[in-house]
Amino acid sequence: MADTFTGVFPVHNNVFEVETAENTWSAIANLEGFNVNFDGTVEEWTAMENEGWTSALKTGMKWTLTLKGKRTVGDAGNDFIAGKKFKTGQDAYAKIRWTMPTGTQIVQEVVVNVKADGTGDTTNVGALEADLQSNGKPTVTEPSGG
Repeated sequence: MADTFTGVFPVHNNVFEVETAENTWSAIANLEGFNVNFDGTVEEWTAMENEGWTSALKTGMKWTLTLKGKRTVGDAGNDFIAGKKFKTGQDAYAKIRWTMPTGTQIVQEVVVNVKADGTGDTTNVGALEADLQSNGKPTVTEPSGG
């Protein structure tokens, strides 16, 4: 990716990887789409000196990345996500890396909640769907020269 990015881009230019072993990153094969829900915690108050107008401050943040694709047995990233389906507690944690088309990179510990693993109609290719919910503060790295 160039140092400076401008213009439109296809969604497939996003790259999602999971840390399958220490310092070993694997892309998740056969992803068809994703959705991100950013959810800020905003506290509001109405001080007397504001004459009825409300003040607000964002005091917290979380985000959830929903991945949808096809179950691909034998792919390290796909197998890793699918392998979290019966995990609870800290065993359900994973570390992901999202590289955006702009070059911005987000590394985040997440809780993996597998929603579908190999499901569908008899003539479908088996699905893999998961919600990856943030756990703590992400590391966001902006591209140099931007």
